[in-house]
Amino acid sequence: MRIASAVFASLVLAVSAAQAGETAKVAKPDLNKGKAIVEQQCAACHGADGNASANIYPKLAGQHPEYLVKQLSNFKVQPGQEKAQRENAVMAGFAAGLSDEDMRNVSAYLASQTQKPGTARNKDTLALGEKIYRGGIAEKKVPACAGCHSPNGAGIPAQYPRLGGQHAQYTEAQLVAFREGVRKNSEQMSKIAARMSDREMKAVADYIAGLR
Repeated sequence: MRIASAVFASLVLAVSAAQAGETAKVAKPDLNKGKAIVEQQCAACHGADGNASANIYPKLAGQHPEYLVKQLSNFKVQPGQEKAQRENAVMAGFAAGLSDEDMRNVSAYLASQTQKPGTARNKDTLALGEKIYRGGIAEKKVPACAGCHSPNGAGIPAQYPRLGGQHAQYTEAQLVAFREGVRKNSEQMSKIAARMSDREMKAVADYIAGLR
């Protein structure tokens, strides 16, 4: 019995060690491989360092890696789904060719880059944008953006994305997409956007661009 118990214990330890090894592999992405993929496939729109120059594309530099992995996954049609949660013909094509490991490597590399700061450009709506971001819209039951995305727009790792410094045009477009049901990968954001007017979206998007 003692021999059998010792053998069983050894097997348990071996399995645990193997599982720990697998976890370690998954937890340590390769930044160099991620950089290579970004330079080959992503740089044209998002910049080689994740700082998109065109305001219709998002800045990805400094974004939380877990969020980036989720978004790339959402561009793919998952088992049991008829459509992807984020429908975009261009991104669907790129995401389809990425393995889970590729997505982790790309996301880790982009997260390691420094985001270039943005600026709010519309003085006429700055006060409204700040009010919505910091206090929400009480009469419409729109919560303050800062509650999830933090006062300076840094977000909360693995939960809510970084927004500060993002191109205003891109942020506004995503709010509209949530409201219109084009983007379906956040029920929370779909409900919030459904209560906002075009003017409110434009104002808060512009304010967010200046956060740092």
